[in-house]
Amino acid sequence: MDSENKLGDYLRARRALVRPQDAGLPEDGPRRVPGLRRDEVALLAGVSTDYYIRLEQGRERHPSDQVLRSIACALRLDDAAAAHLFRLGLPVFGARAATSLTVAPELTRLMDGMPDVPTFLVGAAQDILGANAMARELYRGFARYDNLLRMIFLDPYARDFYGDWDAASRLAVSNLRASSSQFPADGHIERVVGELALRSPAFANLWARYEVRPRTREEKHLVHPRVGELRLHFETLAVASAPGQHLSVYSAEPGSASHDGLVLLRRLAEQAATDPENPDQEKALEKDDTRS
Repeated sequence: MDSENKLGDYLRARRALVRPQDAGLPEDGPRRVPGLRRDEVALLAGVSTDYYIRLEQGRERHPSDQVLRSIACALRLDDAAAAHLFRLGLPVFGARAATSLTVAPELTRLMDGMPDVPTFLVGAAQDILGANAMARELYRGFARYDNLLRMIFLDPYARDFYGDWDAASRLAVSNLRASSSQFPADGHIERVVGELALRSPAFANLWARYEVRPRTREEKHLVHPRVGELRLHFETLAVASAPGQHLSVYSAEPGSASHDGLVLLRRLAEQAATDPENPDQEKALEKDDTRS
């Protein structure tokens, strides 16, 4: 879990990731700290060392827009990481109320109307709020289909499902950082982060890195127990009518082996819907008590 001094935590974590040579500073032998020292960040940002120390310690809580821009440049932050810095340094910047867990019926119809591709709806805490039959079949091997972070870090099946679990876990945590920062007072997000930090050392280590990268599109390597390997394009679309919710869609290159795999996946989904002997997949979408 993060401390109350979120800006200071973020600054310390990010400067530890910047090598002096990457910032144009000379190497001066062994260093007691990883990355940049505080006086080096201050020099690069054009502020006094004392002022920067007060920022990290939480004794200065009202940095200006210009100071934050200079620090973002000094720490070599990309657009997403810089936006996160501004949300922490200027609390009114992009602040929103708690995210909604309610799914509009129009979104359910939209997902069900896309029967050829796995499509699902995700909340800011990475809860699975809804999914079509293809998505439920794709994730069938998980014990629960309820929250992407819990699935990745707490279900052993994830190590077999993700072709590169290390990359998938890192992307998932950096995406959670990006999405959750827009809802700083959301108690549900805090509970999800707290649970994962306590139950998964791997999550806790990645969360402490403070990497921020919103998920927009990426190439996925997945392994389904019945379909086999799938190399899919993943696209996520923000739902303007429900801040914090994103529609996630998988697709495959036409004519590829993975496209054929999605055809087989649809047949399996159809069989699951009509076979009375098949486990009821809808139960996997039931929300746990922590969402209330």
